[in-house]
Amino acid sequence: MLKKSLLALVITWGTTANGHVSAQAGTDSTGLGLVIANYHTTIGQQSHLYNGPEYEFYDPIIKGNAYVFDNKLFTAGDVKYGTAVYRDVPMLYDLNKDLVVILLYNHFTKISLLSERVPEFWLLNHHFIRITTDSTGQARLGTGFYDQLYQGKKIGIIVKRAKSIQTNTGNNTIESFFSETSDYYVKKGDNYFSFSGKGGLLDIFKDKKKELRQYIKANHIDFRENQEQAIVDVTTYYDHLTN
Repeated sequence: MLKKSLLALVITWGTTANGHVSAQAGTDSTGLGLVIANYHTTIGQQSHLYNGPEYEFYDPIIKGNAYVFDNKLFTAGDVKYGTAVYRDVPMLYDLNKDLVVILLYNHFTKISLLSERVPEFWLLNHHFIRITTDSTGQARLGTGFYDQLYQGKKIGIIVKRAKSIQTNTGNNTIESFFSETSDYYVKKGDNYFSFSGKGGLLDIFKDKKKELRQYIKANHIDFRENQEQAIVDVTTYYDHLTN
């Protein structure tokens, strides 16, 4: 308990109110600096959270960024590592490498957590869960972190967000950039079904398609304007109809 409490205290004090890391906090010899010194003396590198290889940022020549929702600033989130939940940890989620990255108490060193030890984490008001192919027995789902958009009694919606580095060549130039994809799945029982857009979702929910079409029309749900919110709204209603 002492280890977790000190860790939470250090990391919480080391972030600003908006969740970004404070660059000046570490120089405060009477505030955060003293806390960090005491923490390092008491616990040091034995904290279970500080366990992973050092992380390096990408070459800035690559256009765009590798991070979820294009958020390239360390932002306070919660992460379950092993069996412990750590609060207000300065974090990034690298979609290209599918890694959770944290900033250490020195406000400089960055490490990527060991993914197999991270069953779930919470960042930017989203809940990410780790799914392994072995646990589902379905080849269509690769091992990795999935954004859990909705989880009801019978139905769930997850999305696999990913980015990859692409290259364009032309006029004797080479340009590299990050390209993003999002793959959506409905979870019904132990089975996962992939879909794309309104039509694919309604096909999966075909036993209530008429009612769902009426609900979409009556509530002016527009998949083109905000697809993910529309998916959640329709799935929530379907879950209600089938309970």
